[in-house]
Amino acid sequence: MQYNFDEIIDRKGTRCAKYDERIKKFGTEDLIPLWIADMDFKTAQPIIDACKRRAEEGIFGYTSRPDSYFEAVQNWEKERYDWCPDTALMSWSLGVVQSLTAIVRTFSHVDDKILIQSPVYTEFWDIPDMAGRKVLANALVEKEDRWQVDFADFEEKAKEAKIFILCNPHNPLGLVWEKEELQRMIEICHKHHVLVVSDEIHSDLIFHGKKHLRAATVSPLAKETVITCVSLSKTFNLAGLQASTTIFPNQELKKDFDLFWTRMDIHRNNAFSSVAMEAAYREGGEWLSQLLPYLEANLSFVEDFVSREIPKLKVHVPDATYLMLLDCRGLGMSDKELNDFMVHKAKIGLNAGVSFGKEISGFMRLNVACSRKLLEQGLIQLRDAVASL
Repeated sequence: MQYNFDEIIDRKGTRCAKYDERIKKFGTEDLIPLWIADMDFKTAQPIIDACKRRAEEGIFGYTSRPDSYFEAVQNWEKERYDWCPDTALMSWSLGVVQSLTAIVRTFSHVDDKILIQSPVYTEFWDIPDMAGRKVLANALVEKEDRWQVDFADFEEKAKEAKIFILCNPHNPLGLVWEKEELQRMIEICHKHHVLVVSDEIHSDLIFHGKKHLRAATVSPLAKETVITCVSLSKTFNLAGLQASTTIFPNQELKKDFDLFWTRMDIHRNNAFSSVAMEAAYREGGEWLSQLLPYLEANLSFVEDFVSREIPKLKVHVPDATYLMLLDCRGLGMSDKELNDFMVHKAKIGLNAGVSFGKEISGFMRLNVACSRKLLEQGLIQLRDAVASL
């Protein structure tokens, strides 16, 4: 089946956070929303068909999770990452963020320190804070046109940490970690008795010939120590269905994680996520194979447009995720001024770089997972706004 990613779908009024929460997020509806990690494309037809069949059954009682569910996860891992995790070491959760929350609250105590790498997805800051833990931020440094780990600082902070939350691949920098980087971070954490949990939700969205590595596969040590959080919610735009899988290195960690959810009586997929996720794992490959080149072309389109039409800005083209950083420091604005400029002058809704960490103050994060026509319109508005300064 041929998919049309150029189709413009009117999502306004569909209970879609990306569009219907514009007033809440930006104070106005009069802008193009290019912010939250949500795609404007219809998902793969097999997923839609699976949900339709489930809806037509007409009964939405308690939902069981058949063995085939985690077997589908296992097959995806085998085919795409040359990894065959034991289904007995897999746990269901409402989502990767919820899994990270459960891990922090289960395997650390109030006032313990949680290691993250800044800049990073905002929830990495919020999860420890909301749990009464303290954040240790290992600042990533830009060298030779690539963000890299300051390993001396990483080890110093690891000496104090209880858990390290790894963003693999990295949001918002779009980094695909090298094997040696992953091995070294995991070795340091093991040396200092730090539990490693790897958020790999963007791992299927890789570009420019890069290869994503599951952190748990980079060494025998990693296999025995790393907790892996995965989901197809970013891959197929299924966040609204709320389902993810956490893969553990041993039964002891899995048992404690499962107990966290059992205490709240949260242990079942909803009626639609069970069939949708399994359909995605088993039948979504063709859709994804068509999506990836479209997204990569959108990234190139932004790079070419900005370099040609808005030379005061610079782009950081990601090797992973459909989220792109615009370096707006050449405009000489404060972060508040920059955000107001985007909303009220350019009339585009982006994420402020500083919200991910001070290292990217003066940047904005742009979501390119939309039709090229809409993306072009947003860039035209940005070009005209910058030209008016």
